[in-house]
Amino acid sequence: MLIGDSGVGKTCLIIRFVEDNFNNTYISTIVIDFKIRSVDIEGKIKLQVWDTAGQERFKTITTAYYRGAMGIILVYDITDEKSFENIQNWMKSIKVECLLLGNKCDMEAKRKVQKEQADKLARGHGIRFFETSSKSSMNVDEAFSSLARDILLKSGGQKSGNSNKLPSTELKT
Repeated sequence: MLIGDSGVGKTCLIIRFVEDNFNNTYISTIVIDFKIRSVDIEGKIKLQVWDTAGQERFKTITTAYYRGAMGIILVYDITDEKSFENIQNWMKSIKVECLLLGNKCDMEAKRKVQKEQADKLARGHGIRFFETSSKSSMNVDEAFSSLARDILLKSGGQKSGNSNKLPSTELKT
């Protein structure tokens, strides 16, 4: 599940990951939406990726959804310092595997949040950190795959014995 402030690019990240597409048109997610993509991590895995509304008025509803998630991607916009500051608030109720994403790294000239700041925050919480661009697709697949791999390892889904493939698994991210 992706969570973060409105406008940080959660929907664009999901569309880039699932459909390998990018659209400059900004449309706010109303409450929650999801898409599915099968990936090959130690065998076939079906990822169900949930997109949440970032507006404060939907926070109570979306919080109820992410309590059931197996993994959460916390997203902020590198050109919006407030979206980074709000990551601490989003983190408060997370009890599952997660990672931190600084999105829109293709907009380096407008950067407000330094990579070192985010890296320090992620290390302080013991989570992975990636900078991504849904526009250029930089690190998008790597970030989603990294979280899926971490969830599999934590849930005991890694390969064992002579098996070359895991059974088809559905992870809600």
